[in-house]
Formats: sequence, structure tokens, C-alpha cells
Amino acid sequence: MPWYGKAPRLKSCDFGYHLAELLLSIIGKTGRPNKAMPALHPNAGVPFVKTHSYSDCIVTGRYRNIFSRLSRPLKPIATGAAPVLRPLDGIRAVLFDLYGTLLVSGSGEVGTARQQAAVPGQPQARALDDALAAMEISTSRPVGPDIEVFFQAIEASHARGRSRGIDYPEVDIVEIWREVLSEFVRRGLCDAAVCRRVDLQRLAVEYEARANPCWPMPGAKACLSQLRQGGLILGIISNAQFFTAELLAALLGEATEDWGFNGGLQYYSYRHGRAKPGLALFELAAEDLRGRGLGPAEVLYVGNDVLNDVCPAHEVGFYTALFAGDARSLRRREGEPRVQAVAADLVVTELEQLIECITAQD
Repeated sequence: MPWYGKAPRLKSCDFGYHLAELLLSIIGKTGRPNKAMPALHPNAGVPFVKTHSYSDCIVTGRYRNIFSRLSRPLKPIATGAAPVLRPLDGIRAVLFDLYGTLLVSGSGEVGTARQQAAVPGQPQARALDDALAAMEISTSRPVGPDIEVFFQAIEASHARGRSRGIDYPEVDIVEIWREVLSEFVRRGLCDAAVCRRVDLQRLAVEYEARANPCWPMPGAKACLSQLRQGGLILGIISNAQFFTAELLAALLGEATEDWGFNGGLQYYSYRHGRAKPGLALFELAAEDLRGRGLGPAEVLYVGNDVLNDVCPAHEVGFYTALFAGDARSLRRREGEPRVQAVAADLVVTELEQLIECITAQD
């Protein structure tokens, strides 16, 4: 049953959502003027910063229904990979990647999304025009081909981050959309006054829901339920944006905390301005877990990418599981120098295979 079909339960996120709706009713549906938004990611260029998710929850709760409305079932594509399973003794925490691991990701990754957006007739090629139409932004012509501005803005943001000494910088997608609309105005594609009033977060969600359709990976709910019932600590380390937790909640039917994910162990790259395969998010998670009395050898990290997931998790001392259940997202990265000496401790083609490896211990 979809999340909106269940009897509502007031949680902290629900309270924040209703508070946000009240504030919006006072200041207008367009919210604050865009000029009030910070020009740069608040954590860009600074040491690793822990941030809190409550404000994210207030801001993004109202966008969950967009993901629910636009999402359609997706099935993983078989990889032909053979599982590599064995008991892992003493595991007390399991951390997950999201896109391509807990979620089937229609675009796979940014590079694939860029290629799909260039193919006429593909949903990704129509995503920009459809998202702008949903925002009631009229354009002087179809702007699907102009999505290249979006990807160029991402590349430029990455370059600025690297110039500040960040090895794998993450973008603030709201700032990216601000730059995109500014360029569209410069090109005479849309009205400047209209674009200044746009809810940039909603635009980001409207585009993401169309350009990167997602669906729960088969077995995800059962796997999380069994791990939670087994008393394991659950967390997330993912390259993600402000809307990702709400996407997960929309598709799984409950907020991440209700699935057992610890609120302090959800590391999304946008909050820190740093992305995988850098070590920053993994080091933060390892530090947090040490504060809870868990050493790295008591932690299993599950992801679909040997470079982005297995390598950094291995480097901080976590056990690793490569999820090889979907050909769209499986990335073995053969030929990458960094992965040559690294092998995942497990290879799982179904998420529920994790259970037998973790629970098959004294």
C-alpha cells in the first residue's frame, strides 16, 4: 500500500511538514524569494561537518507525494553474477548505499542519465520540459536538448570544489537549478520574473522523479525488517541530495527511521559537500560508530559499486558486500587502479542473502 493510503501517524517529520505548510500559507506558496537562499553550499570548502536532518525533514516532507505520484514499478535486470556468501561473525551494524542497492535506479548514474537525456523519445529526454511544465514555467521552445546546461553546471561545481582541495566534491542541486534557470533566462528561453519566483527545490524534485525513476529493490523491505528485528544498527552512506530520504520514504511507505535507520547514521553527500568514492562520509560513520562502542570490524557496508562503495568502506576497516542484483547499476570498475587489490567480502544478488551471512553466527 502506498504511504498516502495509510492512516496518518504524527511523527517528528510530520510535525515539521505541517509547520512548513503553515509557514508557507503565511509567506505565500512560492516561499522565500530565491535571493534569500545561500549562494554556496554551507559546508563547501570546510572540514568535515556533521549536520542535522530535522530542517531537511521540514523542507522536503511536502515533496514526498510527487515521488509517489510519478513512480512506477521497475524490475532489476539480471547480471549473471554468482553469489559469494559466507558467515560474518560479530556484525552489529549494517550500512547501505541507496541508488542501485536498496533502490532500482532507472538511470544508473549521472553519466548514464546524460546519455539517456540526449536520446529523443526517452523519458529522460522529456524530463526537463515536463518538469518545467509542472512548475508552470513557459518556454519559448522545447528545451529538452538544453539539459546539457544542467550537466555542465554540475561539472563546473565539481571543478570549483576540486580547486578548493576537495577530492570528490558534491553539488548542491538547488544551486545547480538556480544556475540552469539563470542561463535559460540569458538565452531568452523563459521569463526572468517567473524564474525568480520558482520553488527551486520543487523543480529539482519534479525533474529527478522523471529523469531518474526509482523503485524499491526486490527484497529490500524484507531485508530491512529482518535486520531491524535482529537488533542490528542500520545506517546509510549515499551520494544523495536533499530529496533522497523523502524518495526512499515515498517508495518504502515509511520514513527512514521507521525502517530502523538510525537518525545519526544517515550520511548523505549533499549535507557535507563531499561524495563517494572519497573517504569523508565513511570516516564520519566510523567515528560515530566508535562513539557507540562499535569497531570497524563489527560493521558491514553494502553497495553496488566497487570503486564508490567497496573501496572506501574497506579502507576504513568495514566488511563489504557488493550488491550485484541489477545490471543497470552494478559497477565492477575493472581497470581502475584503486580497485585492483580490493575484493568484497560478500557478493549478493538478492538483498535477503545478507540475512543468512549475518545471522549464521553464534
